[in-house]
Amino acid sequence: MTIEEAIIYGKKYLHTSMVKMLISRVTGIDTLDQLNNLNYVFKDNEEKAFKDLIEAVKNNKPVQYVLGSVNFYGLELKVNENVLIPRFETEELVENTIKLINSKFKDKKLSILDLCTGSGAIGLRLKKEYPNNDITLSDISAKALMVAQDNSDTLCLEAKIINSDLFDKINDKYDVIISNPPYIRDDEEIEDIVRDNEPHIALFAGKEGLDFYERILKNIKNYLNEEFIIAFEIGADQKSAVSKLAYENLDNIEIYSKQDMSGKDRMLFIVNKSS
Repeated sequence: MTIEEAIIYGKKYLHTSMVKMLISRVTGIDTLDQLNNLNYVFKDNEEKAFKDLIEAVKNNKPVQYVLGSVNFYGLELKVNENVLIPRFETEELVENTIKLINSKFKDKKLSILDLCTGSGAIGLRLKKEYPNNDITLSDISAKALMVAQDNSDTLCLEAKIINSDLFDKINDKYDVIISNPPYIRDDEEIEDIVRDNEPHIALFAGKEGLDFYERILKNIKNYLNEEFIIAFEIGADQKSAVSKLAYENLDNIEIYSKQDMSGKDRMLFIVNKSS
């Protein structure tokens, strides 16, 4: 099998861009160079590996898990079935948080907590943006934190790792607390590929999908410095409910929401009112 034949074979089942990523994974030939190497003949083990990867994706396994990695806002992150696959909406959360940090804190050295970190995507991207800031990655899942630690080491982005059920083992205060917690209702219909592959502990959050926001906001004031930013990714219909929880648990705050690129309310920012 040549690369040209592999592309034709794979296109019967997957988008061409996915096929090229799988070819790159087994041959080491970059997707951009494959057109210049269409006559490259797969070694026997490469052909078998390629067809096995195609079969896994055909059987409803996310291509990110098949490849073992995903690009998140310029970082190549390792992912597996123990962590959520980072999505575009979370990239937008990070982008808008960076803008807010730059506006509110200027060049101040910050302490940042990424709560429910999973693969470490959010916190490590903020460490990349602010290499002098202190970043803490926290999650209840020890298996998820193994992925986060691996990403931290591989990317040479130093972060403190804490295995904690939300704030249970958190002892410090932070300028920024950012989180993409579970927020899907227990009875909510989601795509089969998500339900069947991604960790439910990182997806579902009770009858209304608000359990984690309630728990976080009930305790968060004990872990905030005087000047602070709280940044949440939220479900598209949760802006009012999460805002209400914030006002019930925090004093002298301002709340901003942002829509994602599809026009859905997906980001909520809570900051202290300036004196």
